[in-house]
Amino acid sequence: MSGGGSSETMSEDEDHHRPSDLTTTGKSRNCCSNAAVNGGAFPDQVLENVLENVLCFLTHRRDRNSASLVSKSWYRAEALTRSEIFIGNCYAVSPVRVTTRFKRVTSVVIKGKPRFADFSLLPPDWGANFSPWGNVLGESYRGLEKLYLKRMSVSDDDLALLARCFPSFKELVLVCCEGFGTSGLAIVARDCRQIRVLDLIESEVSDDEVDWISYFPENKTCLESLTFDCVECPIDFEALERLVIRSPSLKRLRLNRFVSIAQLYRLMVRAPQLTNLGTGSFGNSLVNDEPDPDYASAFAACKSIVCLSGFREIVPEYLPAIYPVCGNLTSLNFSFAANINTEQFKSVISCCHKLQVLWVFDSVCDEGLEAVAATCKDLREIRVFPIEAREDADAPVSEVGLLAISEGCSKLQSILYFCQRMTNAAVIAMSKNCPDLVVFRLCIMGRHLPDHVTREPMDEGFGAIVKNCKKLTRLAVSGLLTDKAFSYIGQYGKLVRTLSVAFAGNSDLALKYVLEGCPKLQKLEIRDCPFGDLALRSGLHHYYNMRFLWLSSCRVTLEGCQEIARQLPRLVVEVIGSDDEEGSETSEHVNTLYMYRSLDGPRADVPSFVQIL
Repeated sequence: MSGGGSSETMSEDEDHHRPSDLTTTGKSRNCCSNAAVNGGAFPDQVLENVLENVLCFLTHRRDRNSASLVSKSWYRAEALTRSEIFIGNCYAVSPVRVTTRFKRVTSVVIKGKPRFADFSLLPPDWGANFSPWGNVLGESYRGLEKLYLKRMSVSDDDLALLARCFPSFKELVLVCCEGFGTSGLAIVARDCRQIRVLDLIESEVSDDEVDWISYFPENKTCLESLTFDCVECPIDFEALERLVIRSPSLKRLRLNRFVSIAQLYRLMVRAPQLTNLGTGSFGNSLVNDEPDPDYASAFAACKSIVCLSGFREIVPEYLPAIYPVCGNLTSLNFSFAANINTEQFKSVISCCHKLQVLWVFDSVCDEGLEAVAATCKDLREIRVFPIEAREDADAPVSEVGLLAISEGCSKLQSILYFCQRMTNAAVIAMSKNCPDLVVFRLCIMGRHLPDHVTREPMDEGFGAIVKNCKKLTRLAVSGLLTDKAFSYIGQYGKLVRTLSVAFAGNSDLALKYVLEGCPKLQKLEIRDCPFGDLALRSGLHHYYNMRFLWLSSCRVTLEGCQEIARQLPRLVVEVIGSDDEEGSETSEHVNTLYMYRSLDGPRADVPSFVQIL
């Protein structure tokens, strides 16, 4: 989010404004001092008034962070003009510190658990509770309008606080969150009268047997976006239909699997203005041999649809209904449509000439990806997920599909690709054919798998990616990789900010190459690699500049972690066991190490299986 207040930069802002910084005055400051002595306006106040008007034009948070480092005056003015803050780690800074510095905030983004929590690598009760933040925000930011939370534990009481404390609240987005249920959603629907966005994305919502949809006000609503495809409980369809009717500004609607295709038809007839549609279930739900409505005509009437997703429990025979909108689609998400075969997929994708974003299962096979390459010349992002995420599964996509995408989609900027076999040649070709890649995540699901043609390590392929893709900021590596691959990353990955590594490397030298060679590195995720204490120590110079480092199932010892904690006192060093273990490690190597910088020291809500050094 632009203009956010990054928690990892707040300490830099404060450290740069020591009294010694103010002694390096130049002629301009001396001139201002003379003006003040001669009866002019107080110079710092004049400067801050001017700066406040200038800083309003800075919208990106990194630009604003840089501006705040110029001087004390810039620091104060920037804080007064910042309306949006971004907290990349909820434990990196206290809520009170944030609200003390930034007084006029209307939009907040907070992220909680590290990403590996998505793969059950973090015990469920680890933390990242929103309540401490909610209580402070409720007291300080009465004008808060937008809240985006990711991987945080949010209670029904937290949702009630939002409705109670923020009279102008308009947008709530909960991504990969947990801890709340339909009771909390009902409070938001009933009491947040100006709500425009209510998006629940990949979150766990408990079924409290409360019909939350019916709690929206009976008068005309301000809703522009309603996403609840992750809610695994039935809804009152009649209440939903009435809500859609009285929401003329509704543009995005993503339904859960309890909404049938026949009910979808009724909603589309009521809301032809939709631009982003998640279809819910996409199969036959009619009884008594009733004839199907003309689904294609409903899609044809929604001329503004550009984003299409859903297709849960899909009956592929209904796919032709979406043909009328395919020509305008810029985003298509088939990542829940596991039973679409290659030919059915090709019949859809051959009409999607404007497509820029595609998420799909590997069931479309290499042939389906070749159809994408032949049609979607403007594609910017593609994600290919596995139907069976097992190391011994037979993945139907390979280097053939990757090569086709690289040859047909030269504007590609982001790719996530799961497969079981790959070649260096295909990856090298992608590095040359798609030089604008910003994100490259190749997940070869079997451990330590080499180039399946030459049987060589995948070093040269990943080396070509970091060498030829000059804009690369996110990289995930896999397959058989030696220290040489990491030497390439350290040598050429100068813009890499996020690196994910699993089952790779020969020695500590691999991690040393990365930590010493990637100056922009912010997030480093490593699992099941032979990296030990020596590798860990090689990043001492850089850890304060990173958002976090995650190491699990590696060769780091408790003594090595303690040494890092001693040398970097502002770094929080967490040693994490399983949820049935106490915090102290008894084995030679720690189970999981999670390190992050904090301006306010270790957190207070430490569970028993976490030891903070």
